[in-house]
Amino acid sequence: MAEQLLITSPGKITSYIKNFYNRTVLSRNGTGLNGEQLTLMYSLTVSVFAIGGLIGSLMVGMLVTRFGRKGTVVNSTILVFIAGSLMGFSRICHSPEMIIVGRLITGIHSGISLSVVPMYLGEIAPKNLRGFLGLMPSIFICIGVFSAQLLGLHELLGKEEHWPLFLSLVVIPTFVQLMLLPWFPESPRYLLIEKHNVHATIRALKWYRAKCNIQAEIEEMQEEQRSLFTAETVSVWQLLLDPTVRWQVLSVVVINIGMQLSGIDAIWFYTNDIFENAGIPLPEIPYTTVGTGAIEIIAGLLGCFTIERLGRRPLIIGGFGVMGLCCAGITFSLVLQTHVRFMKYVSVGCVVGIIAGFCIGPAGVPFLITAELFKQSHRPAAYTVGGSLNWMSNFTIGFIFPFLQMMAGSYCYLVFSSVCLVVAVYVFFVIPETKNKTFMEISQMFATKEGVVESQALSQPDQLKLKKMNGYGTLENGSLEFDSSSSGP
Repeated sequence: MAEQLLITSPGKITSYIKNFYNRTVLSRNGTGLNGEQLTLMYSLTVSVFAIGGLIGSLMVGMLVTRFGRKGTVVNSTILVFIAGSLMGFSRICHSPEMIIVGRLITGIHSGISLSVVPMYLGEIAPKNLRGFLGLMPSIFICIGVFSAQLLGLHELLGKEEHWPLFLSLVVIPTFVQLMLLPWFPESPRYLLIEKHNVHATIRALKWYRAKCNIQAEIEEMQEEQRSLFTAETVSVWQLLLDPTVRWQVLSVVVINIGMQLSGIDAIWFYTNDIFENAGIPLPEIPYTTVGTGAIEIIAGLLGCFTIERLGRRPLIIGGFGVMGLCCAGITFSLVLQTHVRFMKYVSVGCVVGIIAGFCIGPAGVPFLITAELFKQSHRPAAYTVGGSLNWMSNFTIGFIFPFLQMMAGSYCYLVFSSVCLVVAVYVFFVIPETKNKTFMEISQMFATKEGVVESQALSQPDQLKLKKMNGYGTLENGSLEFDSSSSGP
């Protein structure tokens, strides 16, 4: 919910916050803010979230190495409680600065979570459900956006006296997470490959897999560990210089930049104007916007429940393709709607198409693919790179879109259309299908593209051997032995 709380909030809440800024400055200085100063101050409030997201994404590699995947998510919840308190008490304290700082801290938490949560889910999921679980974060983001739009209606929290409560609602889902997540085990891959804790790995796998035999999964993780020259996590600089993952890094760069430069943020920014031009009465536009939020959820669920059947490539190629065509459609409909009356309805359809196309694939698949394209040692650095580019692109498009719109008018959406189509073509020719493949199999597909043959020798001295010991196992040198009875309770 926090990610789009101000961006998707109804116009009345925006005006309430601006009025609060103006009244506070007036009481302090004796003079209020002029239009440009007020716009600048509110723009800072909105855009500082992306700056926080960039800071958070840069911290991911260090945090997940030190605290683990689950540990990072749990420990970072304190940021939301601090931010929610600042924003919730800002009016009582007569401090616009508390809102801005709260948004910054919320952005830091989102930058951490949007990288760590997909990483955690990708590592705990069996390969046949990795796509389904990998898209769940994007579903809950859509639910959060829809909830913010719904609660921001005048009948609920869209009144002037309620806007501090509206901004502080971010603490509720975080509190639920804090109550439940500590009971879940850490990522088994992190425990085995990075911490070398076989006992904890088997306990975690038993918890996540219930009655399933975990022998094959343990062996797959062992194979991945043997393929690594070192179990140490590589830095971002080492990742960028590693020739064996050149295509994976380039793919992460393309899809993460493409996700933000696809124009989705510009569409959210311009949605109300398009609906108004289509003849929708002004009082009904907030309800129409809530309807688009419902479409986001439906489209996200469609992608979530079809990804294991269709695969990653069709969703991301189809999603970017639909967005590219609809961005071009918006341009032509806006240009022609003064001459052809029904074109204003075409523009509304294109807005819906862009939102649906984004939620089906580009909203969640890039985070999933980032987890799948890299082995354990490279994954944190890859998420740092992808997350940083994502947030920098988010900030860039938010900053330049008003100027681009002034210069190019309706034709600005052709830029987004070109970006979407270029990303779709890149994915079609470069990124292989990763459905139902282990991390090692995916790595080997790219190794073939690079002309690198990964050693699978089983004679390295640091290989792990699992033997039954009190139902869990122990470490020895030698080849892998695993008693399948140890997977029982």
